[in-house]
Amino acid sequence: MPGLLDVVNHAHAEGINLKIVLLDHNPPIDTNLRDISTVVGADYPDATVLTLSPSYVGSYSTDFPRVTLEAGEDIAKTGNPVVSAQHFLNELGAPEFPWTRLTIVLLIGVLAAAVGARFLQLRAKRQQRRIRPSKRQVEAPAGDA
Repeated sequence: MPGLLDVVNHAHAEGINLKIVLLDHNPPIDTNLRDISTVVGADYPDATVLTLSPSYVGSYSTDFPRVTLEAGEDIAKTGNPVVSAQHFLNELGAPEFPWTRLTIVLLIGVLAAAVGARFLQLRAKRQQRRIRPSKRQVEAPAGDA
């Protein structure tokens, strides 16, 4: 298909070694497409492999994280191989969400909240001791009456 060749050429221009396997029928289960992609990827270790059937998509890559490949697969299920391949390629080039930074910020926030809560707890205890007199101060000595 000439449209798929255009997608592959576009991928190469972006520095992505994309291989596309096109099937004319759906396998019994969609995970077979990932298996096909993995086998092709073993023959082309530096390649990102996309396997398309009429209804399913599978992929393999050592260059992209699995979450990115899965996101690409999700938007590549169009039924049109050229559009599917283009959507997949677009997802590979999309900026990734900075999960590591988010995790660090959330951990620092939780730690700050815990330290702040402990500080307020200790401060409240100190104030309570100042306001509430001890038992010894409340009881009058027996000899004073």
